[in-house]
Amino acid sequence: MTDNTTTNAPAQPARESFPIERLLFSIGFAVVAWFVFWVAILLAVLQFVATAIAGHVNDELKGVSRSVIAYLAQLVSYVSFVSDERPFPLGSFPKA
Repeated sequence: MTDNTTTNAPAQPARESFPIERLLFSIGFAVVAWFVFWVAILLAVLQFVATAIAGHVNDELKGVSRSVIAYLAQLVSYVSFVSDERPFPLGSFPKA
């Protein structure tokens, strides 16, 4: 009788190491996203004030708001692992 102690179990794929660098960047970018969110809210309030005074939407303020929203989306995409591209200032600023 032979002693067959090895099994023919399929090899498990190597486990990836924990992305500590990404965690640290994500924490920093999450803090930046929190501030950018409040900038977007402030821009919305300014747009309401400008609309009340001028009677129409301010296109320049609208363009700035669009850029801020795109940047916020870039930040949240990185933090939530939707994108691997690092946001500004480590990457490019998003085009609105």
